Amino acid sequence: MRYIDEEAIENIATGAAFLGTGGGGDPHIGKLMALSAIKEHGPVKLIDPSEVDKEGVYLPSAMMGAPSVLVEKFPAGDEFIQTFDRLSNFLEIDQVAGTFPMEAGGVNSMIPIAVAARTGLPLVDADGMGRAFPELQMTTFHLAGNTVSPMTLTDEKGNIAIFETITNLWAERIARSVTSEMGGSALVSLYPSTGQDIINHGIANIVTRSEQIGKIIRSGKDQKQTLEKLLEVIEGYELFVGKIIDVERIVRDGFNFGEAKIEGLEEYMDDQMSVHLQNENLLATKNGEVVGMTPDLIIMVDMETLEPATTESLSYGKRVRVLGMPCDEKWRSEMGIATAGPRYFGYDYDYTPIEELVKDGEA
Repeated sequence: MRYIDEEAIENIATGAAFLGTGGGGDPHIGKLMALSAIKEHGPVKLIDPSEVDKEGVYLPSAMMGAPSVLVEKFPAGDEFIQTFDRLSNFLEIDQVAGTFPMEAGGVNSMIPIAVAARTGLPLVDADGMGRAFPELQMTTFHLAGNTVSPMTLTDEKGNIAIFETITNLWAERIARSVTSEMGGSALVSLYPSTGQDIINHGIANIVTRSEQIGKIIRSGKDQKQTLEKLLEVIEGYELFVGKIIDVERIVRDGFNFGEAKIEGLEEYMDDQMSVHLQNENLLATKNGEVVGMTPDLIIMVDMETLEPATTESLSYGKRVRVLGMPCDEKWRSEMGIATAGPRYFGYDYDYTPIEELVKDGEA
């Protein structure tokens, strides 16, 4: 057990945005939420999954919808507490044991910190993705057969909805429609889980991992050394370096859809890359050949500072490095690939691990 202070939040926000693969919300917005909460209520207690109450109930909290909408539709401030409280009341829980993030992201890793600060509950160092994904059923809890509902959803106007659905896919479809009606983004509390669920099905130490990555990025002075250290820590690869020459982006059905086209720089001068996205970066091709695909992580960072670039921040002329890293092993199961692999998103490719794609490309 340890406490999260303001410096830790700065690092976690950066590292979580990195693991968010372009999605999970703007880290600046998320950081403001978390910093405001701990300044008012004090540091947050972070506990290891081994320290949870196995019989206790833990409630995650997160943002749902298109990340780009949140830049203009800023939360009123108490939505996440409303969703959290309403779900605990609906479940008739006398005492919630704690909270935890459902995914890594600049906002969705910060909201649970704000909830923990405001409620005095501990934050568990685990999540349900190890990265960010665009749909509610794309969690390791779903892979284990746990249900997303009952779940609550609210907007900045005060509207609150409670869902009980027959499948997690139905929860995604219905909640996505309501989110669109609420203006494209909403706050949710979902996947109520016991401590034993977190131990068995969560991805451990995601907050600590985010903090470690963020600290490397923020404290690096020598770009080359920082990049080498970053790639070593994430066991990842540099896939491309270049300048964005075109961005196609549209908000539809509560998602950001799009493609970024990148013209090569440095040793990639004669090459081109395309990164396809749905909230998160899902598929990267170099000169028409796939070099990275979901559920592995495709991460765009600023070419010089290595600060993560979210999908809503991409613009013409921005110079980026495209990095890739392996996903958690839970996602490489048959169900994991069926749930969040390339064919689910409509790409006509069988999943190939990034380490094999990189090796093939070098050969």
